[in-house]
Amino acid sequence: MVSYFKSKPVQTVLRWQLYVTLAAAVVAGIWIGERGFMSALLGGLVNIVAHLVYAWVVSISDTRSPGAVLRTMIRAEASKIALIVTQIWMVLTTYKSVAALAFFLTFIVTVLVFSLAFIVKEKPLA
Repeated sequence: MVSYFKSKPVQTVLRWQLYVTLAAAVVAGIWIGERGFMSALLGGLVNIVAHLVYAWVVSISDTRSPGAVLRTMIRAEASKIALIVTQIWMVLTTYKSVAALAFFLTFIVTVLVFSLAFIVKEKPLA
């Protein structure tokens, strides 16, 4: 079985999220300044970190039966959501000069980018 981290769709979408985050940070930096850059960067990193944890939980889990697969997916999704909520709370409480628009727009766009994983195809088996 191919590790979840090594699957082409996961690697591709995580790379896309990184590109979108960096592009949004540059645009927000030009538009708002340093705090816009940092806010957009943090907004994207919230999702990137959460999806890395999701991939890690899926990768380390036993998926020998359909029930185990379902439990793994629920555990991974719960971990991702808990981490997203925690990270958003941490950013909003510790970074007092957060540019909320840049932060949340980048966060939302990276969420949407991750949903594009279904269009990335694995290499066909030879």
